[in-house]
Amino acid sequence: MGAVVSCIESCLRTIGRTIMAVINGIGSIIMAIVNGIINFLDIIVGCLTCNTCGGRRHRTAGTTNGRRGFGRRRHVGTTSTI
Repeated sequence: MGAVVSCIESCLRTIGRTIMAVINGIGSIIMAIVNGIINFLDIIVGCLTCNTCGGRRHRTAGTTNGRRGFGRRRHVGTTSTI
């Protein structure tokens, strides 16, 4: 009799775990969709407020007085090693 109860208990536990796995998968899919919508709206708001989308890109690295390539040059190996 104990073996039959153990077998039924095992079957019910397996069915419960399967249902929970399906519910967890559905929840993950819904979270992915919501996160995608939030990211999309964040991009649209960024474009409307001139945050990062389009327009002029400001590049100041490596320039000196508006001229390119005339910054301080660092040469490797010019100092004497001991």
